[in-house]
Amino acid sequence: MQIKKIGVISDTHIPKTAPDLPESVYRELQNVDMILHAGDIDEMALLERLQKIAPTHAVYGNMDMPEVKAALLQKEIIEVEGFKIGLIHGYGPRARVADAVAKEFTRVDVIVFGHSHSPFNEKIKKTLFFNPGSPTDKVFAAYNSFGILEVGKEITGRIVKLS
Repeated sequence: MQIKKIGVISDTHIPKTAPDLPESVYRELQNVDMILHAGDIDEMALLERLQKIAPTHAVYGNMDMPEVKAALLQKEIIEVEGFKIGLIHGYGPRARVADAVAKEFTRVDVIVFGHSHSPFNEKIKKTLFFNPGSPTDKVFAAYNSFGILEVGKEITGRIVKLS
């Protein structure tokens, strides 16, 4: 199966912050080939729902419950159509998360991360740094959001703002 579109979410904090993802996020995820979750899931039930939509890769975050941390890795590298995607939650001061996660991977095309709840979509040197923000908690951001990575001759990221 050729993967062309990847749904990216992070910092969902379900059920603590919200009972579930917004319906608009589920609708968009119906159109993806893969889902990445960059941690702070809180409980495994969300990942089980996402797996029914598309193959899902996830890592744990600092706020995840012990059973989530036991089931997932802290970081992972996923290969998609010849591209390497580093997946990690992130840590440290929210304004410096991209700097922190940059030290965690070598030779990846994209680093997907979360932690700050603030969307970030920027190519630094040859690596795309992509934080989808949070679809459920805008405590550190002006709006809720998630992301889409599109795979072609290169990987590009798009932040989707939720109303």
